[in-house]
Amino acid sequence: MSDYQAIRYDRRGHVGTLTLARPHKRNALNPAMRAELVELGGQLLADETLRCLVVTGDGPSFCAGIDLAEDMAGTLAAFAEQPLNDETVELGLQVAGTFEWIPTLGCPSVAAVRGHAYGAGLQLALACDFRIFSRDARVGLTETRYGLLPDMGATFRLPRIVGEGRARELILLGEVIGADEALRIGLVNRVVDDDELDSAAVEFAERLAGQPPLAVRGARRAMEAGRGLDDFASLRAAVAEQARCLASEEFNQSVSTERG
Repeated sequence: MSDYQAIRYDRRGHVGTLTLARPHKRNALNPAMRAELVELGGQLLADETLRCLVVTGDGPSFCAGIDLAEDMAGTLAAFAEQPLNDETVELGLQVAGTFEWIPTLGCPSVAAVRGHAYGAGLQLALACDFRIFSRDARVGLTETRYGLLPDMGATFRLPRIVGEGRARELILLGEVIGADEALRIGLVNRVVDDDELDSAAVEFAERLAGQPPLAVRGARRAMEAGRGLDDFASLRAAVAEQARCLASEEFNQSVSTERG
């Protein structure tokens, strides 16, 4: 992997850990961090040996959102100054698509969130398959407070996770909620004490990594396909993935082990 400045990437066995590494800025996303995330994504998409990715932040905060101090002198400023047309939208997608590679990985991902996860920070966590929060976590899509909207995936991911009504409330009001409320509405999978967050995330990731990877990959693809298909087409997509599993060495070995 490259020598990154704004992020870190470590690998232990089949589990990789992506750490946002700007603790002095509460890990706010600036142009350098976004570029490094995109570069790392390209490498991890090609890594067929990775079985789970943990996403976390260095220091007391997961991610405070976009670093407006830097971005308003760069990409966002250029985006704001241009007339609304296809070229402008393409420019905006450079920012909005920063971590769109995470949901398309061949393996599941786990966001380990402590402290603040605001705006783009919460949207990064939403891009992961699972979320584990520390009890002190405070999260929210605060963009509307500044006359903006969350455009890095929250408008379609959050309703899928917590339901349409609660998602509209969180997005349109820009509410900040704690870990207990996040658990109550289904935004987070688990809440743990702060000093247990890292170990809990790794333990969960290792459990995922221990599952047969072809089956996990196929199940994730089938669930994603089902979002935009009717019931029969969704069933067909699941059966196609099952056919791959039945023909795999993983399945044959598991059957041999069970019989033996």
